[in-house]
Amino acid sequence: MLLGMLMFSLNDAMGKWLISTYGLGQLIFLRSAAALFILVPMVWFAGFGKLFRVERPLMQLSRVFFSTAEVFCFYWAVIYLPLADVMTFWLAAPIYVAACSPFLLGEKVGWRRWTAIAVGFIGVILALEPSSAMFTWPAMISIAGSAAFAFMLISGRFLKGTPDSTLVFFQVGGAGLAGLVFAPVGWAPIESGRDLVLLGMLGIVAMAAHMLVNRALKISDAATVAPLQYTLLVWAVVFGWLFFDELPRFGLMLGAVLIVASGLFIFIREQRLKSRAA
Repeated sequence: MLLGMLMFSLNDAMGKWLISTYGLGQLIFLRSAAALFILVPMVWFAGFGKLFRVERPLMQLSRVFFSTAEVFCFYWAVIYLPLADVMTFWLAAPIYVAACSPFLLGEKVGWRRWTAIAVGFIGVILALEPSSAMFTWPAMISIAGSAAFAFMLISGRFLKGTPDSTLVFFQVGGAGLAGLVFAPVGWAPIESGRDLVLLGMLGIVAMAAHMLVNRALKISDAATVAPLQYTLLVWAVVFGWLFFDELPRFGLMLGAVLIVASGLFIFIREQRLKSRAA
């Protein structure tokens, strides 16, 4: 799980580096093409027929829509904001999921989790630094992207019977098609062999990260490994400082602490309630 989070963070840092030179659609299209290069042989051996025998087709489509919107918003946001800022907003997604679960999933949320949700939203506001600047386009793109990520997670809960390979294939394929549509906007010739390798590595590193996380969840219980996802924020700060000379603001770090504490409390509380029910 720790290695998977490191790989995701490397993917994000490479994406931020490349998006300053290449178009958004171009980057996502090439990233998806590289990921599919790795994924298609795996799906081939598992059987392509399984891809088209899916449960809840409309829910599958909505998940593809939200996952595509999420990846577009992420790479759009890192054009303007430091890695740590964007990652802080994305780590708030589990808080959005908990807030929406009574209305969309029919789950009961007690006063303890509602309190944690409120604390998490305060953390988001602190990270935005309440002022006229909090309504800038980059901030709004980040909020929209993290919300899309949350709805992607919620739609995934309705698709528990769908194999991971099918979910990832449609997720990557949807982003690739959208990237292809927008690729002509801002398309730039690839400047060097190094950039070509990095563009290809975006998809390969992301696929490796997904595999590592899935493997961690299979060999250990979620309560042990899931909280390690918050190491993403540590790597975002480190890579932001090393590669982009970015230092996190005090308001952002305070907000991040509240978001992480809230997310961890919600997760631990849910695990305890599941144990009692079992």
